[in-house]
Amino acid sequence: MRWSEITVYVTIVVALALWWVWVAASRLDRLHRKVTSSRAVLDAQLVRRATVAAELATSGLLDPVSSVLVGEAAWAALSTGTNELPADLLALVGPDDAPPGGAALLAVDRGRIESELSATLREALDDADEVASLRADPAGAELVDLLSSSWYRVQLARRFSNEAVVQTLRARRGPLVRLLRLAGHAPEPQSLELDDAWPENLGRPGTRSGPVETSPPR
Repeated sequence: MRWSEITVYVTIVVALALWWVWVAASRLDRLHRKVTSSRAVLDAQLVRRATVAAELATSGLLDPVSSVLVGEAAWAALSTGTNELPADLLALVGPDDAPPGGAALLAVDRGRIESELSATLREALDDADEVASLRADPAGAELVDLLSSSWYRVQLARRFSNEAVVQTLRARRGPLVRLLRLAGHAPEPQSLELDDAWPENLGRPGTRSGPVETSPPR
């Protein structure tokens, strides 16, 4: 075999190898971007749910104890998702009780805070008669429907976000990807684990009443 032929073959092999590296790196970059975008959507839906919970707490439609508990849980959730506390929650807890700008809570475990909000809302909506009385009021019915919609979107967004994390981690753990360090300095994505189990007496979006039995998405 001539040197010219060997050179051609080597060039082809190197070109194919470089092409594979480019494809793998591009795919990994797309997966990381997918994780970032899906997590941003999840964060937005969690903030939306906490905002509706805050509005429900300040509406005067819940009993006083539930209003305080739901308001505090929603305030904590919003503090981990935004840099500034919403005005309605600040009015509920009082400026003297709030941490500076709410930013101090950003390092707190987001999953635990959101899980506490889920548990508090489920307890507040545990009585079917209480939910029925909320729906009997036009403002209450609107808030319940908004809470149902936002909760459902949280479940969907968390499922899509965690699936994107799983796909990215699987790609990062490939032997050649690790050998060539194609992930670069990109941090390893983390899934968000939280309790978002559906409240029994909260109807799915589009329904008006009736308990719903579901299991939280994995």
